[in-house]
Amino acid sequence: MRLNLPGKKRFLSLGLAFLAGCSILNPGSSPLRPRLCMFVGVDVSGSFLKGRYYDDSLQFLAHYLYSHLNGLGGLDVPETLFVAPIGGFRADEPKTFFPKQTFEGKSVEEIEAKLRELFPRNAVNPYTEFNAFFEQVADTARSKNLILRPITVVMVSDGIPEPGGGSKTPAYDKIVLHPLENLARNVTVRLLYTDAAVGKSWQTQVKRRRVKVWTQDAAVMVYWKDPAVLLPGQPLDQQTKFFNWLKDNVDFAVRAKRVG
Repeated sequence: MRLNLPGKKRFLSLGLAFLAGCSILNPGSSPLRPRLCMFVGVDVSGSFLKGRYYDDSLQFLAHYLYSHLNGLGGLDVPETLFVAPIGGFRADEPKTFFPKQTFEGKSVEEIEAKLRELFPRNAVNPYTEFNAFFEQVADTARSKNLILRPITVVMVSDGIPEPGGGSKTPAYDKIVLHPLENLARNVTVRLLYTDAAVGKSWQTQVKRRRVKVWTQDAAVMVYWKDPAVLLPGQPLDQQTKFFNWLKDNVDFAVRAKRVG
């Protein structure tokens, strides 16, 4: 049986030319442009600011933001990033959403200093207003044309909402995720520095259809800086155990669960 080698060579040449043509059309090609939109909320209510985890949460956020902004450990680099307070001096108070450029190009220490400047511990804020925060996230996503892209909302908070209906009991069923529902097919809310009881209430009582909810207890979160996780004296870009811890405990891939 005779093989038509010249024909095969011509076929291979055409294939190589096609690949070369793709390179010409996209010279200096690089990895696909990031699509992740990240919103970070910092609880500025008195209960969290005066609590035992406020300092730890800002230290963690500084490492978290720096790692994501620089794509360390294979973490997603957000195309857009906004950091804003949750709560305030009065209900439904509009908040400033600080953009990505506020934190880009800064070291971990500089990011932490900026967070402490933006969210001072001595502020007087009686309200924890999750709904106003979610509404402003949705408004920002629409005004910036960020809809249909993966959206992650990360909140450092004890997760306890204001009581409702004249009761002293936190009204988890009054937390409204509806503004986030139609922004994208992949919307995840991550509540960090809560506790087991509050986390369960968010999982079982906060109504949602497509929004994914992940909660992590403060008792777990504080281990981010344990010497077995964040190795002393080692540069952050080499902290493989820290990045693995982040992926397992914070940036966990959450399944959707319909509630209510």
